[in-house]
Amino acid sequence: MFGALNRFISRLDAAPEEQQSATNGAYGFQVLRNTNPDVPLEPWFDFVIGINGRTIESPDPNLFATEVRNCAGTTISLGVFTAKGQKIREIYLPIPAENPTLGVSLQWTPLSVTEDVWHILDVIPSSPADLAGLLPYGDYVIGSPEGLVRGESGLSELVEDYLNRPLRLFVYNHEYNVTRPVTITPSRGWGGEGALGCVLGFGALHRIPASLEEPPHAPGETLFSTDSASFDEKRPVSSSSNQVYAPPQNVGAPAALFVPANMALPSKSPPPQAGKAPPKRGKARAHHAVTSPGIGGLDDYFKEGEKKSAEEDFAPKAKSGGVPPPPKMGGPPKGGPPKGGPPKSVTPVPAEETPEA
Repeated sequence: MFGALNRFISRLDAAPEEQQSATNGAYGFQVLRNTNPDVPLEPWFDFVIGINGRTIESPDPNLFATEVRNCAGTTISLGVFTAKGQKIREIYLPIPAENPTLGVSLQWTPLSVTEDVWHILDVIPSSPADLAGLLPYGDYVIGSPEGLVRGESGLSELVEDYLNRPLRLFVYNHEYNVTRPVTITPSRGWGGEGALGCVLGFGALHRIPASLEEPPHAPGETLFSTDSASFDEKRPVSSSSNQVYAPPQNVGAPAALFVPANMALPSKSPPPQAGKAPPKRGKARAHHAVTSPGIGGLDDYFKEGEKKSAEEDFAPKAKSGGVPPPPKMGGPPKGGPPKGGPPKSVTPVPAEETPEA
């Protein structure tokens, strides 16, 4: 869809030694100011690199404004490169028919400016950086209103120009996802090394990462593909303005990623069997814990059941099949029932009541 997007993706997929020049030679309209809260574009971080399915290759802002006006009353699509995580996304924005504008200020800028950031790795106590409120690991120096800061030595040169004078810096915090102005006074006489009193990181390993507010990637989701597929094949785009990426359904999914741990359950006695009385209490007998198959626990369990069953098979059994015989008293005589039929019922005589004492 966008020729530049394919080039960006291929460069982001390159080897680590090749990623340092992933944005070299690429340009886009950097967002300087955004007065429209309905437009999800962040100043400094976002670059518009495509519009309506075409790569922006001309720095003429009039062509961009004309394309926006031609979409009055409809929806416009923008390809956006962000410095947070060096990612590319596509957004859809409705253009009002009365005032066909986006409400943003843009400037034609190389994408390589997003590499000019300095990561605060450590802050020495009581140093100028500590007094200014810089935070280790979470803060990134992304620029200064005092002038352009370009290249690895750009910040150190600016600091040397403002020794013992207040210097304003733009600092982005990754943990809180906010950008704030910081005023720091570089000095050589604060009692430690360096004019700022902090350890800085620069390069590919210290660029701004993706925001923590982004949802985690689904299992099996491919961020970038190194094959020759087109941008449309790698990330299908729907015509709806509210896009939600859904990974493919697990058709014929492989084995589960996580396997529950095997739990050892103590067994006091084997399960009761039909027609057999439970074992009597008081007899000590060895028990085995039921463990996972293949370890031997179930084999011992079944062997114990077979042994118990064999012992009960050789035990003497009643002739009536296990049913106890009837009591001797009150039954018919041994010679069989009397000839005159069953005896007549006799009404019992109630006993005399004994008065209570």
